[in-house]
Amino acid sequence: MENAVLSVTELNHYIKNLMDGDMLLAGLAVRGEISNYKLYPSGHHYFTLKDSESALRCVLFKGSASRLRFRPENGIGVTAVGRVTVFPRDGAYQLYCTELLPEGMGDLHLAYEQLKDKLSKEGLFDVSRKKPLPRCPQTIALVTSSAGAAVRDMIRVLGKRWPMAKLVILPVRVQGAEAPPEIAGAIRYANRYRVAELIITGRGGGSIEDLWAFNDERVARAIFESELPVISAVGHEPDVTIADYAADLRAATPSNAAELAVPDAGELREVFSSAEARLLQAVRKKLSEKRARLGDLSARRVMRNPTAYIDQKRLELDRAQTLLTARFERLAAAKKHGYIRLAAALDALSPLKVLARGYSIITDADGRTVSDAEAVSVGNKLRLTLNRGALGCTVDNIVRER
Repeated sequence: MENAVLSVTELNHYIKNLMDGDMLLAGLAVRGEISNYKLYPSGHHYFTLKDSESALRCVLFKGSASRLRFRPENGIGVTAVGRVTVFPRDGAYQLYCTELLPEGMGDLHLAYEQLKDKLSKEGLFDVSRKKPLPRCPQTIALVTSSAGAAVRDMIRVLGKRWPMAKLVILPVRVQGAEAPPEIAGAIRYANRYRVAELIITGRGGGSIEDLWAFNDERVARAIFESELPVISAVGHEPDVTIADYAADLRAATPSNAAELAVPDAGELREVFSSAEARLLQAVRKKLSEKRARLGDLSARRVMRNPTAYIDQKRLELDRAQTLLTARFERLAAAKKHGYIRLAAALDALSPLKVLARGYSIITDADGRTVSDAEAVSVGNKLRLTLNRGALGCTVDNIVRER
């Protein structure tokens, strides 16, 4: 029999038709580990499934990828559901996936862990970024379903604990594909228009699928970016969502969130009553002490007869004045006597007294006193100061001491 001659395209299409007609290859599940994973700008995912001995090329188109709850990564074990056929252009067969299921845990749990790790690395869960809650908020925004039991529980608890607070309900869906953008939008609306001082967002308990809206990245980022403090109250106490990590405070339940948001008015009344009693007791004690002090002062003689005290002080002042005057007079007399004595001694030593007895003071032309004949020469000009007046003289001769 003569061999048929086919073009490459004809052969590839022939093999493709054979594979497309095989019911086993038309819908099967293949288990393996992802490698060579690439996400193209078109939104299509290309990767290789491998085990210890073989590898299989795979593609996950954008439409099917949009239904994934987790992010494919190299090294993740998955079960890929789809069909195997030939891509005629390359002549290579590959698995066209319609669904990926992670091995070991559900896709929701894997998506949860992946998003938690991503946002944690970005700092969305840092304790240092948490905002403090207002102690006594006047207005509280509730971002939750208006028809659920959670909103009724929060209204009941808030009304009982802090009835003076105004509640603003921002109704949103808390389940389904539309829930995340509605929750994020309500949080941003509350911030933009400052409708409250505090935001509480959450819902009642349920399965992980029911709570999934609060594991959405859009909700987590809206909570993190909120300038108003946010309390997350999702599900029951064991349920912990991404929103709980991003919020400024996590509450175990919606009712617990209401308890954490406001003080208990009844407890505050008891605190104020106790403080009032202690204050009254302290005031009474202080008044008693002041009365005792006033009684002690009023019993003193100076308080009974104030002028007697003044008269006593006046007598003491007069006596002090008399003593001071006497001491001043004695001191003045002693100083005067000393002055007279010193003046007499100074007068006795005065050169004017000597001049009055007929003596004179001789000075040379420079004003220096002359007391020695050797200090002058014949012809020198001298000045003789007398008791009355002075004489200008010229030395005619000198009589030296023998």
